[in-house]
Amino acid sequence: VQLQASGGGLVQAGTSLRLSCAASGRTLSSYVMGWFRQAPGKEREFVARIRWDIGSAVYADSVKGRFTISRDTAEHTIFLQMNSLKPEDTAVYYCAATIIVPNGADYNWSGRYDYWGQGTLVTVSS
Repeated sequence: VQLQASGGGLVQAGTSLRLSCAASGRTLSSYVMGWFRQAPGKEREFVARIRWDIGSAVYADSVKGRFTISRDTAEHTIFLQMNSLKPEDTAVYYCAATIIVPNGADYNWSGRYDYWGQGTLVTVSS
């Protein structure tokens, strides 16, 4: 699976931004797609994820109610709509993909993911 993230930029606090991640190379019906972010000097952290087949989504507490993950099955693209942005949302955002496994797995853990996009920088000014 090849992933290409885009949509980052410099925005003011309180505004919105939408990230996109175009996927290619595999049928995605058996995959979980995720967004992670990494701020300078910090560990990469989970933001949101979505099951490609049924569209169910999970969010980190820090973004719940402000961010929305979605997918366009026809375009093989996932999105991260980010509203009410805060300076602490500043980070490089990465999209990632991993195949769904039968037994319970921690899909909030970055180590679970096999495929990564190149990252897109989001900077939120106060």
